[in-house]
Amino acid sequence: MEKILILPGDGIGPEVMGEVRRVIDWFGTNRGFETQIEEELVGGCAYDAHGAAISDAAMALAKAADAVLFGAVGGPKWDNVPYEARPEAGLLRLRGDLELFANLRPAICFPALADSSSLKRDIIEGLDIMIVRELTGGVYFGEPRGIEDLGNGQRRGVNTQVYDTYEIERIARVAGDLAMKRDKRLASAEKRNVMESGLLWHEEVTKVISSEFPDVALEHVLADNCAMQLVRNPKQYDVLVTDNLFGDLLSDVAAMLTGSLGMLPSASLGAPDADSGRARALYEPVHGSAPDIAGQGKANPIASIMSFAMALRYTFDRGADADLLENAVTRVLDQGIRTGDIMQPGMVETGTSGMGDAVLAALDELGDA
Repeated sequence: MEKILILPGDGIGPEVMGEVRRVIDWFGTNRGFETQIEEELVGGCAYDAHGAAISDAAMALAKAADAVLFGAVGGPKWDNVPYEARPEAGLLRLRGDLELFANLRPAICFPALADSSSLKRDIIEGLDIMIVRELTGGVYFGEPRGIEDLGNGQRRGVNTQVYDTYEIERIARVAGDLAMKRDKRLASAEKRNVMESGLLWHEEVTKVISSEFPDVALEHVLADNCAMQLVRNPKQYDVLVTDNLFGDLLSDVAAMLTGSLGMLPSASLGAPDADSGRARALYEPVHGSAPDIAGQGKANPIASIMSFAMALRYTFDRGADADLLENAVTRVLDQGIRTGDIMQPGMVETGTSGMGDAVLAALDELGDA
């Protein structure tokens, strides 16, 4: 029996994760997917309950789970909490304590939503990029860091961009493996022209791909140029690997190419266990907590549902079930069913639970086909 921990979080997190729970139940009833599900607090709601963005008890459950499904955290209610207890600290602790070093963020343009993008249809239609972001190193975790008083009325903020060889090697291997399973094309983005860490990144990625994945065509691109290229001609990329900071930025650029952050999932993976071969994993939608629409039943649950599809594929080795769920989402969109964030003229607008109903109906149809 598979163990899943659900962390709905704040804002729209509980609403969209409620639809994921319905989808999990469908796979249990119709596809023999047996699960033991537990639920815990994370983010601002955890701070309200425990004084921390995630409790030690919730972390223990996360470490024991086969997969963690995460909603969203944060909101203006917690703008003034201590920095170390801010809602986002819960997600950072999950990534750090679970050693989730590889973040996979697909940017896929569904044919039915090509006109939702700010780019022209011919540039965006058929887009299918996988961005691989290093998640536990770089400037977000480097030391020294902090704000210091210089004693003369001035202050200094310090963050350190630092990478060791092993950190680059392991993310390069994840990217190389994904490239082999896709189109055997890999682009690596850094800033080697002005940053020594970027030069090391360039050298170590080259070594890993050339020696371990000789069939993969590797190109290097400066991160700022990569951002421009993603807007100019995004389909030139297939798998894109980059560090923590640039991955944060570039994956958001790629996300908006598709028309809505509410559509995109992500996976954060650790190293495979020596005994089971299964890696710790956390799956989450790319979108935030959207406090402006929280509790109104308007949120788009597709990103969370697609995150569960990634869990089926990458953690539970149920590729056929992942395909089924992704095809069900595609069918719903082809039928013209939309939440407000992706609404188009002539389409049928629905809410969070209505979109969940539509996905379940499509699963029924496709599952019987």
